[in-house]
Amino acid sequence: MKILLTGAAGQLGTELLPLLSKWGRVLATDRMLPSSDPSNWLKLDISDGDALENELNRFNPDLIVNTAAYTAVDQAETEPQTAFLVNAELPDRLATWAKTNNSRLIHYSTDYIFNGEGNKPYLESDQPGPLSIYGESKLEGERCITRSACVHATLRTSWVYSSHGKNFVLTMLALARKGLSLKIVDDQKGCPTWAKNLALASDQVIKCWQESGVDDRQGVFHYCDDRTVSWYGFAREIFRQAVSAGLLDTEPELTPVPSIEFPQQAKRPHWSVLDTRKIRNQFGISPVSFMQSIQDVVTEIKSRELQ
Repeated sequence: MKILLTGAAGQLGTELLPLLSKWGRVLATDRMLPSSDPSNWLKLDISDGDALENELNRFNPDLIVNTAAYTAVDQAETEPQTAFLVNAELPDRLATWAKTNNSRLIHYSTDYIFNGEGNKPYLESDQPGPLSIYGESKLEGERCITRSACVHATLRTSWVYSSHGKNFVLTMLALARKGLSLKIVDDQKGCPTWAKNLALASDQVIKCWQESGVDDRQGVFHYCDDRTVSWYGFAREIFRQAVSAGLLDTEPELTPVPSIEFPQQAKRPHWSVLDTRKIRNQFGISPVSFMQSIQDVVTEIKSRELQ
């Protein structure tokens, strides 16, 4: 199988690359090449539609895995054209090509397509109502893929983090090391998800497709890890694990605060918990332990710092 991976240098792309390699030949694309410049990497500006189309036609992938996304939630409010270009027009192009060329597509979306007014985990079929340009652009990307009628799996996820890149875990550790007392929002709840667990879920989707066919195992699916927490609860667990691992000497002073104390350009949903029963029923994928995942990520961070 030939696989095209977009956004290969990002949090999710980095975790996916070694998993995808076992399925065949992978062409990894991103705006910047890694320093080692391996032969299976291609520098590609995904906003250049013609260049993207040319590469698709040249490589002719059997599977496209699209992790590229515009994720600057607040910045999207002042850059809506760019947000829609990456989050809607790109998946539309990929899905259209996949349909025309009998390829398959795995794409990723977000809990931010919901308005956060619920009090129970959102089903895939629940009515969306994004509060931000970012959420609107991701929802439009989903709809473009559905309209294309290509074989696809769109995985909605929540609060992605890892031991690399830019994310909440690394930001919290950096602030704690400055000795700061921190105020953390406590009235927004979601399910923090380790990028590696999302990558493993994607790998299981591919495995099922390869071994059992697609049938009705396509469309939109929710995957997130198993714990519902606020940003404050998330931060507390990060610091607890960091002290246990020796990354921090002591936990910083934390104060839970309402989000109104941190006005931001983009409005966030107060409740964005995803129901994962559909992906469990269709693919046998169950949420991974949040507590274990944080511990594993902290261990990875420590190992990198010791290198």
